[in-house]
Amino acid sequence: MAATPASEIRNYTMNFGPQHPAAHGVLRLVLELDGEVIQKADPHIGLLHRGTEKLAESKPFNQSIGYMDRLDYVSMMCSEHAYVLAIERLLGIEPPERAQYIRVMFDELTRILNHLMFLGSHALDIGAMTVFLLCFKQREELMDVYEAVSGTRMHATYYRPGGVYRDLPESMPKYQASKWRSEKDAARLNEARSGTMLDYIQAFTATFPAAVDDFETLLTDNRIWKQRTVNIGVVSPERAMQLGFSGPMLRGSGIAWDLRKKQPYEVYDRLDFDVPLGVNGDCYDRYLVRVEEMRQANRLVRQCLEWLRAHPGPTMIDDRKVRPPRRERMKEDMEALIHHFKFFTEGYEVPAGDTYAAIEAPKGEFGIYLVSDGANKPYRVKCRAPGFAHLASLEEMVRGHMLADVVAVIGTQDIVFGEIDR
Repeated sequence: MAATPASEIRNYTMNFGPQHPAAHGVLRLVLELDGEVIQKADPHIGLLHRGTEKLAESKPFNQSIGYMDRLDYVSMMCSEHAYVLAIERLLGIEPPERAQYIRVMFDELTRILNHLMFLGSHALDIGAMTVFLLCFKQREELMDVYEAVSGTRMHATYYRPGGVYRDLPESMPKYQASKWRSEKDAARLNEARSGTMLDYIQAFTATFPAAVDDFETLLTDNRIWKQRTVNIGVVSPERAMQLGFSGPMLRGSGIAWDLRKKQPYEVYDRLDFDVPLGVNGDCYDRYLVRVEEMRQANRLVRQCLEWLRAHPGPTMIDDRKVRPPRRERMKEDMEALIHHFKFFTEGYEVPAGDTYAAIEAPKGEFGIYLVSDGANKPYRVKCRAPGFAHLASLEEMVRGHMLADVVAVIGTQDIVFGEIDR
């Protein structure tokens, strides 16, 4: 058989996604391969574009909070937080102290939720099945907290301009016996749910560090895990800054930038926590940073719990322009009913001006640029999604690596397309 002439050897182009399970949703990656080595990677985005920013400009300010949940749909309340902060800055109001502590507590619970999803899916993509199951077991316990406080497991719409929707409930929902679950099993599951929500979260924070130890036992010194992540997708500190990285992607390269420390919002300046840093800027370091962030988030939640137990109080500002009437009053009083109707249909007018509110979301700096022209709707809403800058660097991170390493790099970037396509 004659040898193939050199002129006929050409690179192979293939689609990675959008149906691929490791493409994390709807990423279409057009890869150019020389054998199994990546020469070029072109991310095609927009398959989850829903016009969120434009939709928010056609609705009253207070009706768009739910859209923010659906941006980064793995860390829901953090996205709400930036939008609500922007509205509060334009209105010139500050929520009560208790509401600020509740927000910080839920931001950190959401950080744990996000990193559990990251770790489970990242490990599963690379081939570690058990970690995925353990992460989702822990995630399920925190989803119950979301549900108890807002009525829904994911898209909470719990943060409101001026505070939070309501105070923490006095009890947790309980399991019922059924044909699938005996009385004995239900009683065992309800043991942690016998007290208040604060008791339930306290019990979670007591057992969570041991769960993180289990994840680390399975992965941190695992030979296969290190072979798949060490020196894969290396980004230098200088290049990470040039690419617009933030969050664990930036800190994994060794740059100590965390908005909770550098530009504190809410009550972060009163709380004690450390910011973990990587050294080599590879997938392994970013994994270690996120694992340590879970431990630090657990620390922050415990501090918030202590404060909330000792300081009862209002969770919403007492300004009738930005808070609806209580439901009991709304059912009895005609003026309150009219106020309630006008509040939720027309909202309130926000003074003209513009502001940028950024928070340290689990994936990086999530910011909202909000422009008001004095009407009850925003003139312009712009979301600064951390994942957008990270995805833009994908080609640089995978060029020269093998096809299997693309999966590791997509996982380490912690990509969610709700916020990228928005």
